[in-house]
Amino acid sequence: MNGTSTKPYLLRAIYEWCRDLGYTPYLSVIVDERTLVPPEHVVNGEIVLNVSPAATNGLSMGNELIEFQARFGGVARQLSVPVENVSAIYARENGHGMAFEVDISPNPESASGPDPDAADQADTRPMLSAVPSPAPAGDDAGPADGDEDDGDTDGPGDPGDRPPPRRRPRLKRVK
Repeated sequence: MNGTSTKPYLLRAIYEWCRDLGYTPYLSVIVDERTLVPPEHVVNGEIVLNVSPAATNGLSMGNELIEFQARFGGVARQLSVPVENVSAIYARENGHGMAFEVDISPNPESASGPDPDAADQADTRPMLSAVPSPAPAGDDAGPADGDEDDGDTDGPGDPGDRPPPRRRPRLKRVK
């Protein structure tokens, strides 16, 4: 890739904006073989992660990888997400943030891989979000969320460990 993508800088900026305003930053990630996340929380090739300071440990948002520890069901897991796989970063509370086109080939072993210049172009064409819409009926209970270790039991009936119902942001392209 010639030149540095603006995407990691935009991700860090929206993350800081969320923190400054007291919002909970969420990452929406397209999962492929390079993405290290709990597979049981991947839905339709995508995972939504709470990356707030309260939900993560050792968060590092580099230019190539986003790495951190988070708890899933009370168990600490190490996560690693390629920046190019991030499809959105937004505030849970209002859905505002930024979405990105992600060009991930369904078959990475194919002879003609993705064009690195095209991936760089996709990284620099952000979309701003508008008003979040409620999740469709039957959608999963919520995004994969790093739990805080608050000493509560992780039993299936403990409502304190469940994130609020998932709301997907309705995104509009801004030109």
